[in-house]
Amino acid sequence: MRALMANTPMAVCTVLALGLCLLAQQAGASKGRTFHFAFIADANSPALSGAEQGIIEANLQGQFLGIQYVLEKFSSAAWDSARPDKYMAILADLPAEKLVALSRSNPIRAIFNLTAKDDQLRTICTPNLLHTIASMNMYRDAKQQWLTKQPVVEITVSGWHQDFVKFAARDLNKRYRKTFSQPMDELAWSGWAAVKMTTDLIARHVDAPPSALLRLLKTELAFDGQKGITLDFRPNGQLRQPLLIADSNGRLLGEAPVRGVVDANDLDSLGYAAEQADCP
Repeated sequence: MRALMANTPMAVCTVLALGLCLLAQQAGASKGRTFHFAFIADANSPALSGAEQGIIEANLQGQFLGIQYVLEKFSSAAWDSARPDKYMAILADLPAEKLVALSRSNPIRAIFNLTAKDDQLRTICTPNLLHTIASMNMYRDAKQQWLTKQPVVEITVSGWHQDFVKFAARDLNKRYRKTFSQPMDELAWSGWAAVKMTTDLIARHVDAPPSALLRLLKTELAFDGQKGITLDFRPNGQLRQPLLIADSNGRLLGEAPVRGVVDANDLDSLGYAAEQADCP
């Protein structure tokens, strides 16, 4: 380090020293902190594996800051006797009616819908319900865009694909397969994304309570999800995101928004026009 400093301009040395000092202060402030997440599902869920992958990766990053993340699993019946105040956020693989009830009974913390694609869920103004899975309207729009360009191709639309390689997606797919010996699908991606975006914010705002974390997720999220574009939440809680197009044999063909049909960066070309309620 002395040799480096001896050959480094004083201004740069000062910046480096300040940066190291700030990192050390942040590490000291957060040292020994543990943040808990709840995962609620009534059956085996690929979204759980994705959330677990997110926790593994968050704990690798958290080692430097002295932060640990813990994921605790519940059935909806077991959740009735849990202590909600313990958890920074709740992740759920539940049907629509249970999601709404869960959100309304825990109004100050983020409730992540990982699997329910119902369009109606996106028209109910439940301020703390966040959807990392796409809506059916988004899938329909993606399919229509692709068929406008390639009208004779039979296709499927998904939020993730095991052969997606751009934007570090290859690395995420490899990490997940190494952990679980199976490919990542869209439900696993949905669980991973919910944990990843939340733990990234916690690492930057270690003193934020659940209510403040919810606000940060809704207003300050800048997350690419290995999809190559900034993803954020619409006012109704739906995550704006590209979708992936595959043929009937599962071969990856491309992405939506479909370039040449709409602006490739216009994430609101997927689903937004059909969402009847634009919640405050």
